[in-house]
Amino acid sequence: MAGRSPRELRVRRHLRVRKRVGGSSERPRLSIFRSNIHIYAQVIDDSQNHTLVSASTKDSELASALKGKTKIERAKAVGELIARRAKDAGIDKVVFDRGGFKYHGRVQALADAAREAGLNF
Repeated sequence: MAGRSPRELRVRRHLRVRKRVGGSSERPRLSIFRSNIHIYAQVIDDSQNHTLVSASTKDSELASALKGKTKIERAKAVGELIARRAKDAGIDKVVFDRGGFKYHGRVQALADAAREAGLNF
């Protein structure tokens, strides 16, 4: 693996996981992406290649409330928002796709907050 960038390694992990994890109409996929500053979540129906709901730290509904918060607190807020939007859309069961990131820190905080808000995965 010498010479590969961290991004290349993450993409390889993501592709490896995506071979097995797919969203359907009954159980769409909750996909996570995190950058250095922001975190994004989407609920995707892979059978129709359609994003059903999404949320991020850039969301106008959250942006003002997140000023001065830590990245973990921001991730929790996004997790609660994505769960609320999914419930409003009639989605209560999802398959979790961590996007090749470790299930740790912000990714874990988002997942735990979504579970606490009523999303099952």
